[in-house]
Amino acid sequence: MKKYLLVLMVFLYLLTACKKTEFEPEGPTDVRVRNMQTEEIFTNVVINTAGVRDTTGNIKKLGTINPGNVSDYQRVNIAFSKAEIIAEIDGELFTTGTVNSTYMDYKGRMRITYEVYISNMTNRTLMIHNVIPEEALVLK
Repeated sequence: MKKYLLVLMVFLYLLTACKKTEFEPEGPTDVRVRNMQTEEIFTNVVINTAGVRDTTGNIKKLGTINPGNVSDYQRVNIAFSKAEIIAEIDGELFTTGTVNSTYMDYKGRMRITYEVYISNMTNRTLMIHNVIPEEALVLK
């Protein structure tokens, strides 16, 4: 009987001592885009940070981005290391293509910059060169 009581006490102790692991929240994330081109102006830039997931609050218009410059930050609900970016260049639409973010890790509460360049002028393809984590996002 004492053995059962001891086992029960140890079991209860272990059960109450276990804590749920705290995960970083998915977002929000502040995102911006850097135009890495030396001559092309990106106009009517639109970013979709959620890919094929629910897009509520994740599609933002960034406006015009001159060569070598960055857009203003826009707050999205969730962001990943890849995003769909669409820009108009000389009247033609360029895009990174749609992104399937199903198995991607989210960036969390941060400010990030997507560095974008034209990878193929003929096919009107943009490419994300790098995603730069700028700083932690402090919510008030």
